Amino acid sequence: MKLIQSFSVDHTRIIPGIFTSRVDYLGEYSVTTYDIRLKRPNIEPVIDVAAMHSLEHIIATYLRNDSPLKDDIVYWGPMGCLTGFYLILKGNRSSKELYDLIFSAFKYAKEAIEVPGATKVNCGNYLMHNLDMAKYYANEYVNYLEANKDNELIFEYPKTDRLVTESGKHFFDS
Repeated sequence: MKLIQSFSVDHTRIIPGIFTSRVDYLGEYSVTTYDIRLKRPNIEPVIDVAAMHSLEHIIATYLRNDSPLKDDIVYWGPMGCLTGFYLILKGNRSSKELYDLIFSAFKYAKEAIEVPGATKVNCGNYLMHNLDMAKYYANEYVNYLEANKDNELIFEYPKTDRLVTESGKHFFDS
């Protein structure tokens, strides 16, 4: 079975940042998936599940209602590994072009006074939220982005070396 693109990222070298994960072309249109990484995989503790859920609600609400790209938002949601989020947008922008959007979204989250849609009617697990921890992680990420805005590494995915076997298959796929 072929290894999917997100598994070709070297998770031993990735740092928090804003990365282009993949670009898909749908006829004349394109959609781009971005990796919004908050934690170093397998090194830092992952984001608390309830806080992750709250960040999902808060930032999705901001992106779809108040962001300058609100009409291009396709999806905002957590990674299964709990180290970050995926953002899917119409079009194809560089990771650097998303810096202001992501910075603003997390700044909005760190100042939130409630979790939107955290009711039994609106949420599939309305009891699993933690606004205080969500604000903690948002503040941590805002500070990190601010301190690293000129660091090219927060915009460049570290790829694994894909060894090719004698039969022409990639090592991971053989």
